[in-house]
Amino acid sequence: MAEFSAAESAFMARALRLAERGVYTAHPNPMVGCVLVRDGEIVGEGWHEAAGEAHAEINALQAAGAKARGATAYLTLEPCSHEGRTPPCAPALIDAGIGEAVIAMEDPFPAVRGNGRAALEAAGIAVRSGLMQEAAKVLNAGFLSRVQRGRPFVRVKVASSLDGAIAMKSGESQWITGPEARADVQRLRARSGAILTGIGTVLADDPALNVRHEDLDTRGRQPIRAVLDSRLRMPLSAGMLGMPGTTVVYCTDDAGRQPLLDAGAHVVRVARAAGVLDLQQVLTDLADREVNDVLVEAGPAVSGQLLAQRLADELVIYQAPHIMGSETRPMFATPAWMRLADRQPLHIVDLRRVGSDIRITARMSD
Repeated sequence: MAEFSAAESAFMARALRLAERGVYTAHPNPMVGCVLVRDGEIVGEGWHEAAGEAHAEINALQAAGAKARGATAYLTLEPCSHEGRTPPCAPALIDAGIGEAVIAMEDPFPAVRGNGRAALEAAGIAVRSGLMQEAAKVLNAGFLSRVQRGRPFVRVKVASSLDGAIAMKSGESQWITGPEARADVQRLRARSGAILTGIGTVLADDPALNVRHEDLDTRGRQPIRAVLDSRLRMPLSAGMLGMPGTTVVYCTDDAGRQPLLDAGAHVVRVARAAGVLDLQQVLTDLADREVNDVLVEAGPAVSGQLLAQRLADELVIYQAPHIMGSETRPMFATPAWMRLADRQPLHIVDLRRVGSDIRITARMSD
């Protein structure tokens, strides 16, 4: 493992912060940042803003101009070496005459993996890797999941009372959390490639499942709206069918699909597994649609199925400071776990106040 100085760590931290600026727009590409340093000073920097536009390295080289010659490039991800939507970055770095490259992590995408580094080294450019690698992996967890596991990163969002209720027995749930928490959910939506819900939620709430926060610059991109609907009960009057963007309805029997197709929806037939829609097949289809991150906004049945099948990667739970009592609906409907050994262990990665509520972010533990 290469050793890095405190100054080098600071430059890479800057590159990671730059990369994160693409959180709402870089999709389906990874978020990437680049910082060019010569004689201890930053001479150019950039990040990847949107698919089809210049990559981070190109933006940084343009900012640096002639000062890029002899500079060290701090890259959050291995530079591409293949022709994609834009020209490759490794040759651009070589042509600019950089003297060294420090890379946080290798790009697992098959067309890139190891080739970008090899191209730099073949041109006589020293390459070191591994600086702040874990932070770089967390930043692009969705992209890595799609490329390495063949499915998106699944983030389950829940809004509950302090005693874990998501609705009253009658189904009444608006609003459990405050306006700040609801605005925060818009940020989760904006960073996601798809929002997944069940037909029960559609029939009960007619959700829009879109980004409605004016301060979020998504360049007009809306996440795919994905609905689990085994028997195609999706009403043609559903609000999401008349909205910009893509609605995909997953079913196990598509005999009645034509009206939905005429309404502009995509209808995808999947297999049944354990008596319900094959969720793994749904996630695979979303990955084929270049979805990196899925935000689940559904009832306890869908969320519980994802949890029980170990398909949920992260929980984001907004808890409001009130008690709703025992005659309520729980966060998750899971199988009857009878022993403590059956429980799903979690690792809390973030805990903070959002307005008057608490937001808990937890990852699944092995």
